[in-house]
Amino acid sequence: MMEKLDQLFHVSEKGSSVKVEILAGLTTFATMAYILPVNMNILSAGGLEAGAVFMATALGAVIGTVLMALLAGLPFALAPGMGLNAFFAFSVVIGFGYSPAFALAAVLTEGIIFIIMSLTGVRSALFNAIPPELRYAISAGIGLFIMFIGLQNAGFIVGDPATLVAINHDLSSAAVALAIIGIAITLVLWIKKVKGALLLGILITWALGIVAQLAGWYVVDIEAGAFSLIPAGLLSAPPSLAPTFGLCFQGFGEAFSSGANIGRFLIITLTFLYVDIFDTLGTLSGVATKAKMLDENGELPGVQGALTADAIGTCAGAILGTSTITTFVESAAGVEEGGRTGLTAMTTAACFLLSIFLFPIVGTIPGFATACALVVVGIMMMEPLQYLEFSNPIHLIPASITIGFMVMGYSISAGLQWGILAYLLVKIAAGKSKDVNKVMWVLGVLFLLKIIILDRLV
Repeated sequence: MMEKLDQLFHVSEKGSSVKVEILAGLTTFATMAYILPVNMNILSAGGLEAGAVFMATALGAVIGTVLMALLAGLPFALAPGMGLNAFFAFSVVIGFGYSPAFALAAVLTEGIIFIIMSLTGVRSALFNAIPPELRYAISAGIGLFIMFIGLQNAGFIVGDPATLVAINHDLSSAAVALAIIGIAITLVLWIKKVKGALLLGILITWALGIVAQLAGWYVVDIEAGAFSLIPAGLLSAPPSLAPTFGLCFQGFGEAFSSGANIGRFLIITLTFLYVDIFDTLGTLSGVATKAKMLDENGELPGVQGALTADAIGTCAGAILGTSTITTFVESAAGVEEGGRTGLTAMTTAACFLLSIFLFPIVGTIPGFATACALVVVGIMMMEPLQYLEFSNPIHLIPASITIGFMVMGYSISAGLQWGILAYLLVKIAAGKSKDVNKVMWVLGVLFLLKIIILDRLV
């Protein structure tokens, strides 16, 4: 069995092992399993049936991730993207007043456009046009971004009316204290080069949380988002997918019912498309750069297959009843554990499939436990900055803006957008505009049009 898996996914050929790939897949799943309950809660707030959204989320992740394994042979996992699900529920449905079917129709349309762009090589050209200095910055920016997400999930970083964000110093809070302990444990395991350090960190922190709950320190408060850490059981029957399956097709009637609706539908579709494209490009570029998966020309082998998998996954997700499927930045956790092939992705997909029946267990992994992996991976992803020429403002300026906007703007795509605009500006100022790839100029024009027109309408 091991030999067949090795041959099928070219594991030994890429310097890995079946054991490492499976462990990496488990780690990736552990760090992104939070999307199952989180996406369910967000989209159900937008009018979709909660159980059906859970099923759509899990199955959409399975389809997208399996396609990534088979079409690209890369260790990346896909699922409904954060940010896009919030735009779906709180802007399109609650804010604009459209039905969930309307929003799903926009997601399906975006996915179809995405497929065409992927098959024609447009997206591959976009990926390959990103210069090395921006790729180093993207990797570091994503690292800080997912570190920020991890600390938020743990309740260590909180909102503040005066400073927008602040550190929660209340160590009497079990979640905060356990997150700090878990991060420390995970860092020690990583420094000691313990295999599976990230997954072990998550499991140990979760186990400590269970002990804290039994001791009465961690108090379950559902309204405050503090759920029980102890699984209610091992297995449960999967909820029905019927309330959301195929709902997207009903949305086209609403979308084309009037000229105003058509215009808004196009704007919403373009917004979904923009964020999906550049979140995916940023994630693939940043994680692949950190893992040294790029070839001698700075290109990612299998990138067209990866982008096609992402696009088809989006279409499948819309039909199932969930928001845009995208490549997850948490894939960095599995890559850092040594994942280099599609076997890592296939393992993650298998976990998502099993999660349909194991939701009582999956749903109890707390945010403060997964924060351990996200924070440590964030630190690891700073490594490519060593290749950046800090003394050269042509490199330093766009790199700094990319990192800063990615974290402070809470968006990978925003960091990439403003980083590219800064890159073009410094090239013009330095009299080196002739060195810029033509694709980058096209991106610059499109970004300016988006800022001037699209951002004002949505």
